[in-house]
Amino acid sequence: MSRNKNAFIVLICFLFVRTILISGFFLDEIAAQTPPLLQLQHTVELPGYTGDFDHFAVDRQRSRLLLAAEDHGTLEVFDLKTGKHLRTITGFETPHSILVQPGASTILVTDSGNSMSKLLDSDTYEKKGAVTLVPGADSIGYDPAEHVVYVVTGGKDANMKTAELAAVDPDTGEKKRALTFQDDHVEAMAIEKDGNRLFINLTQTNKLAVVDRKTMKLLALWPVPPAQQNAMVALDSLHHRLYLGCRKPGMIVTMNSDTGEITGTVPGPLRSDELLFDAASHRLYMPGGEGYIGVYDTSDPDHLKMISRVLSAPGAKTGILIPDMKEIVLAASPGDTKATAKVLTFGVQ
Repeated sequence: MSRNKNAFIVLICFLFVRTILISGFFLDEIAAQTPPLLQLQHTVELPGYTGDFDHFAVDRQRSRLLLAAEDHGTLEVFDLKTGKHLRTITGFETPHSILVQPGASTILVTDSGNSMSKLLDSDTYEKKGAVTLVPGADSIGYDPAEHVVYVVTGGKDANMKTAELAAVDPDTGEKKRALTFQDDHVEAMAIEKDGNRLFINLTQTNKLAVVDRKTMKLLALWPVPPAQQNAMVALDSLHHRLYLGCRKPGMIVTMNSDTGEITGTVPGPLRSDELLFDAASHRLYMPGGEGYIGVYDTSDPDHLKMISRVLSAPGAKTGILIPDMKEIVLAASPGDTKATAKVLTFGVQ
């Protein structure tokens, strides 16, 4: 009887282990067959570049993708459909952000150098004029309804203790109005479409400023206590939420866009310089300089969930989401290393 009992126990253990192994095998098979949320489609190498890249812009009329090569002092032009590198535009000191307006004859490129930001011919890329603002022009936000581009200037990079937000005519470069911040490091902004507010990161003092962009009056200063170096922001208008990308530590902070209340936090990659929000698919993408993209589900905006970590490349911290093409394009900056600069295009599932 004892022998039969022992044999029965051994048989049960064998069947249990076998079931686990088979289940694990099928789970692995299912995982292997599940398409990744982002899939690398092609890579374009840019040998000879050093330092950092900054931001992209899309020119749909000419099927072009533009990239500000910040430390290289150039504007790089790519074919939007194939990703092929077409040409390099010189004549910049430190370009950062690019505004391409549908049907416009000019392109605005912010330049933090002493030669100021540039207005270029949309077809030839020849310089048509300079945008004379406070030195140190960097981040932008565009309001198509008013036809105004908001430009961050000043700050520590211009050896100033204050920064300025200027409202500019993107065709002529004329400054319409401005607001000064008592902060030497001001970063990215988000503009609401159904109201007059503009949200902008005051990175030095670890706050988010709320501005009435029509009057250029400061409405509120909301602290961001969970993390430091809040530098990126995306607005989820439907849910009245702001997603703030922070660098110390890498984190996304969710904030109520009506009250400034912090409603959630989730870890994010380090050394990021971009948040890419796709409201239609409830996805938020945060590229990190250490070599991966954090992909988040925003269905419950107060409880963001990282659903994937997609390998990219070291230094790939800036990018652009092109929703209708279902693509994300990243610029991999070589920084101080001897790595080859790259532009990576990912298909979005």
